[in-house]
Amino acid sequence: MKKQKLSILIDTRMINFSGIGRYLRNIIPFLIYNEDLKVILLGNPIEIKKCNFNKDIEIIEANSKIYSIKEQIEIPLKIKTISSSIDIFWSPHFNVPILPIKVKKRLVTIHDVFHLAFFNQLTFMQKNYARIMFERAVNLSNIIITDSEFSKSEIIKYIKVDKKHIDKIRVIHCGINKNMFRIIKEKDKLEIVKNKHNLPEKFILYVGNVKPHKNLIGLLKAFNLFIEKNGKNGKNEEKFEDYKLVIIGKKEGFITADKEIFKILEANPNLKNKVLFTDYVENEDLPLIYNLANIFVLPSFYEGFGLPPLEAMASGTPAIVSNLASLPEICGEAAYYVNPHNINELADGIYKVLNDSKLQNELI
Repeated sequence: MKKQKLSILIDTRMINFSGIGRYLRNIIPFLIYNEDLKVILLGNPIEIKKCNFNKDIEIIEANSKIYSIKEQIEIPLKIKTISSSIDIFWSPHFNVPILPIKVKKRLVTIHDVFHLAFFNQLTFMQKNYARIMFERAVNLSNIIITDSEFSKSEIIKYIKVDKKHIDKIRVIHCGINKNMFRIIKEKDKLEIVKNKHNLPEKFILYVGNVKPHKNLIGLLKAFNLFIEKNGKNGKNEEKFEDYKLVIIGKKEGFITADKEIFKILEANPNLKNKVLFTDYVENEDLPLIYNLANIFVLPSFYEGFGLPPLEAMASGTPAIVSNLASLPEICGEAAYYVNPHNINELADGIYKVLNDSKLQNELI
């Protein structure tokens, strides 16, 4: 007798976003090639096909925006159109359907509770929406996946999870594609990407969104201080003033976009000339950019996990990270830690790692 496949419907409307999109793009291939699963994707067929999963997958079209009233109507209605019963519905974000849906079990991933931990950065409407949706996500789901023990503790702290729901929270650390993020020695490939994105010879790399909790203002100030303090004072007469800061990530379009960053750059022409925003970078180019960078820096105040430091490590690039939130849990002994609230410490950390080849090799 042929074994019946377990059916899983996945909300993939965020498939081409940065963090959650990458999470989905990495996990979905493992699911669709699992012979015990029948996978159905809910989202925009054009965006899904851009991912090149190389397999015919059933797609239920859904185009409502996340955090919208429309999604709360569209998703349950779309699920009703599926003829066969669905065993599992997976929401990869906390914007779960709050109306009843025709599925046996509900699964949600809550990567972090930034919206609650940084309450003062949201409007009144955003705050209330976030609190309601997080509570609904916890109460309505059979299983809650989160990325770190830190995030699990934050969920319990801010959502006031009832004891009966705590066992539903499962910590599953994220991973990276080691075939993609690796040390790349093909000089021709590196040169092509360097020219394509107009990258400098020497640079410090940041990968992520422009949001206040990412502490880009602190990184800009620390980078400026690093240049001012050290100038030409490097081993082998290295000119630290030649270093630039390359920021990979979207500049606009986020609810909490940090516009102060651009004010700082406009007010400091010397700094502005040393900071390069690449904006969107194709997935295949990112590993090469990591390889080209001298060091990677992530000075966040808050991270539920933090994939970029692991991507940097896998690419052979020394990583400097914040000593807060989940980052010590995730990076272990393989990163150089700094207090993100201390600009001098961050600037000194950049200098120390760049100027110490032995430390670089230890981190790599």
